[in-house]
Amino acid sequence: QVQLVESGGGLVQPGGSLRLSCAASGRSIFSIYAMGWYRQAPGKERELVATIASGGSTTYADSVKGRFTISRDNAKNTAYLQMNSLKPEDTAVYYCNAVMLVTRLTSWGQGTQVTVSS
Repeated sequence: QVQLVESGGGLVQPGGSLRLSCAASGRSIFSIYAMGWYRQAPGKERELVATIASGGSTTYADSVKGRFTISRDNAKNTAYLQMNSLKPEDTAVYYCNAVMLVTRLTSWGQGTQVTVSS
């Protein structure tokens, strides 16, 4: 029902920062309940990174608490993931996700590569 366009991935040194963006579009954008970020490294399962609901509540994976911050600009229909103090183990493809109110239907972005290396 919604399309998600991601940006902001790239190569960064350990200890550096990146900011990922996820813009939602489509006729159901006003019915988005929550948005989130997931990641998948080679040979590993996709894991939850962070989520933010329409009321502003957030959740984080233990591995990123204190380093990553998820936020949402409802006027722009965009979610952000600010990533600080990046570590090599943060290297993965990061995916954006949106969940619809009531129906709980989900949409996924195409994924963006984040590489942390010296």
